[in-house]
Amino acid sequence: MDIAAFCTESRVLVVAGKGGVGKTTTSAALALLAARHGLSVLLVELEGRPALAAAFGERGPLDYDDVVLYDEASGLVRGRWITPDDALLEYLGDHGFRRVSRRLVSAGVIDVVSTAIPGIRDVLVLGKVKQLERGDAADLVIVDAPATGHAVTFLTSASGLLDAARGGPIRTQAAEVLEMLNDPTRCRVMLVTLPEEMPVSETIEAAYRLEDQAGVQLGPVVVNCVENSGAGLFTPAAEAAEAAGVHLGVDELATLEASREFALHRYDLQASQIERLARELPLPQLQVPAIAAATIGPAELGQIAGALGAGI
Repeated sequence: MDIAAFCTESRVLVVAGKGGVGKTTTSAALALLAARHGLSVLLVELEGRPALAAAFGERGPLDYDDVVLYDEASGLVRGRWITPDDALLEYLGDHGFRRVSRRLVSAGVIDVVSTAIPGIRDVLVLGKVKQLERGDAADLVIVDAPATGHAVTFLTSASGLLDAARGGPIRTQAAEVLEMLNDPTRCRVMLVTLPEEMPVSETIEAAYRLEDQAGVQLGPVVVNCVENSGAGLFTPAAEAAEAAGVHLGVDELATLEASREFALHRYDLQASQIERLARELPLPQLQVPAIAAATIGPAELGQIAGALGAGI
């Protein structure tokens, strides 16, 4: 499939996954991939962590105002951090309460309101995303969503609020957010997982909950850190050493053989979880190979973007 077409199937792409599976890196890599194929991308961060900016070689965390993360002739990536407080400030300002809005937020009014109206924080943020989607912010808005447990609540908040609010601007905002989430040309969700039992189980559960409760369109599942089997895994250490003309001692051969068996066992476990994911969640998969790096910077991000592009 054409990569630019894939990246513009919807105006908003929400990337979600269990903590530690690489959803932030995946968000950044998808943004880079889209920009390399001629698109302008706005990356939205919701948790104020520096990893998103660091992947592009910039210092973070991001701010509410746009920051350019990648700017080449092919395309552009900008990033921003959206918080409920900032979204509320802007919402109040747009509705004629600019002079008192900051005082209301600093006085903790949003905390009182969020206690009285569950889901309002998430709807405020999604309302801002909806505004960006409707405007000319970018060809594609990528949202680095909270970890899976909160992401389900995050994406179902509008539905719950719509049921609770009988009228007024809150109900209108929730209805408009829900309209965006339910339209696959405007929004879809990509889940990220590792090829391990717990992340795969959580991904399968989250996928069905999101479809049933939020009514969102699910895109391909990104399977991160997939080990490459490599021809060496299937050749015993003694045979490999002999074929290479290398003479090793008994202890050295035993260590290498134990390492080979461990890697082969890990590969088999990953393969079984990838097969289970495909069986229990019939969605396309985009597999990203494991990268031996302590942190993700521009070079590693380029490799991951390349792997996603190849999968697409």
